[in-house]
Amino acid sequence: LSESGVPQLVQLMIWDYAADIDVESKVQLIEKYHRCGFSKVWFASAFKGATGVNQSLTLIGHHLRNQLEWLQVASRSPADVLEGIALTGWQRYDHFSVLCELLPVAIPSLAVCLQALKNGGYSEKVKENVEKLLGMSNLEIDTFMR
Repeated sequence: LSESGVPQLVQLMIWDYAADIDVESKVQLIEKYHRCGFSKVWFASAFKGATGVNQSLTLIGHHLRNQLEWLQVASRSPADVLEGIALTGWQRYDHFSVLCELLPVAIPSLAVCLQALKNGGYSEKVKENVEKLLGMSNLEIDTFMR
């Protein structure tokens, strides 16, 4: 890779939507690519649509944990290597599949994930901020919202 010149032409994006990312292996992967000459790397997380092809409702806790894992990867990666995080929201698994987790039901998850990334973590203050922004009285993280 180093000799190919590719690292000067592109930036890598590492995708993982799991709630339990192997942080250490991601850090090692980033360090490996950095040694090959890639100066910047993007992360791709998800706020919806990555938990099942026929999922109707969004489980916020899964996606929040995904963001928190990526924040751990970012904090343990070489300085200045992270260019950004693409917060994805998948609507279907392929062009022949039905739609899943439509945006309206996923807006609370989007708000929680954005606030967690913006604040570098999740806390009671972040939860209260999301509730205020969305006009909700009780944000449920680990159960399906009604």
